Amino acid sequence: MARHYTPVPECPVNPVASSLQPVAVGDRIEVIDILRGVALLGILLMNMEALSGPLDLAFTGIDPHWQGADRWADALIYVLVQGKFFTLFSLLFGAGFAIMAQRAEAARRDFTPFYLRRSAGLLLIGLCHALLVWSGDILVLYALISLPLLAFREAPPRWLPVMGVITYLFASALMIGMGLLVGIAAQADSAMADAAAAGQRAIELQRQAYAHGSWTDAVLQRAHDLQVNLGGMLVVGPEVLGMFLIGAGFARSGALSDPERFPRLYRRLRWGAWPAGLVLMIISACWVPYVAPGTFSPASGFAYALSSVASLLMCLGYLAWIVHARAQLRVLAPIGRMALTQYILQSLVGTWVFYGYGLGAFESLPRLWQIPFALVLFALQVLFAHAWLRHFRFGPLEWVWRAMTYRRWPPLRRTAGTH
Repeated sequence: MARHYTPVPECPVNPVASSLQPVAVGDRIEVIDILRGVALLGILLMNMEALSGPLDLAFTGIDPHWQGADRWADALIYVLVQGKFFTLFSLLFGAGFAIMAQRAEAARRDFTPFYLRRSAGLLLIGLCHALLVWSGDILVLYALISLPLLAFREAPPRWLPVMGVITYLFASALMIGMGLLVGIAAQADSAMADAAAAGQRAIELQRQAYAHGSWTDAVLQRAHDLQVNLGGMLVVGPEVLGMFLIGAGFARSGALSDPERFPRLYRRLRWGAWPAGLVLMIISACWVPYVAPGTFSPASGFAYALSSVASLLMCLGYLAWIVHARAQLRVLAPIGRMALTQYILQSLVGTWVFYGYGLGAFESLPRLWQIPFALVLFALQVLFAHAWLRHFRFGPLEWVWRAMTYRRWPPLRRTAGTH
């Protein structure tokens, strides 16, 4: 797919006379906000299992303990959602990076200090989220992986998607290699049994802390979970960086600011990438439908690699379909404009409903009913976004993040004449 990118003029940005400023609403590329809004829905649908139960029991495939309609719901989320909208959100982060770099160049200002402050602000917000709210946070990883993205700032637009795909596929190759090593050392059954037992102990610790513990107990468990999650950067990191680069390529080529100029690209993503990814995802799910925590095998390594490639293809297909239907999805632009606030709001609501120090519904919501729960919550978030942005220019956390980035508090309330 990367071969369809050709050098084109940089995507349009409003000229800035002398300094970098927060982007005004009229300067935003609306389709990016719409894409972020849809991605937030997908992320919520994916995260519901991890919010309502032990984190380590989620994202493991089609869990065999679900039966009947719950099992079908789990399978649909796994095949159609899991890994597809997280990658889309990562792609949009890379697109935002490229647009900000262009604005810095137009303003003739040094982009690096600005960008480092932005990454540091995101890291601080992510650490607060991961430690104080929910251990399934992705912001810390984004902040850390955003740093090597600077090295690709001057890369030609046509090569960014190529480098992104290569970087993304490194994780798949790594999982295949790890699977082969496990196969070679298959005689170490005791070590595998110990790893499986350790996985079960980790689940029980999460269950005790999140279902029955106090908020302090949960914070201590979240600190442990964060260390474990950061250990997975070797695999997830290349996927995230790869999507950052693909997103930067989309933005710098003009494919997001002016999608009408790229009908062939979007047509191939809609009718080629998405169906191909779906077929690969179904093959992976049928081959290895579930990987128990703490276990790993050559087959699961290959199945992970296959599902990773499928997620990339389906993510790009979803992007193309959303761009195609952007006029009908415009209602989601406001929630996309305050995506950081809404992402953390999902965690706040989820942990309040399910954790022991909240309403205590941990592991009590059937898998099938997690879907309407997510849809209702998302609908309320859309309404909240529309209401909030009628009175304010930014979401509350976006406002704080901008203050960290620009070293001053931007005006928050709307005034007469502001958009």
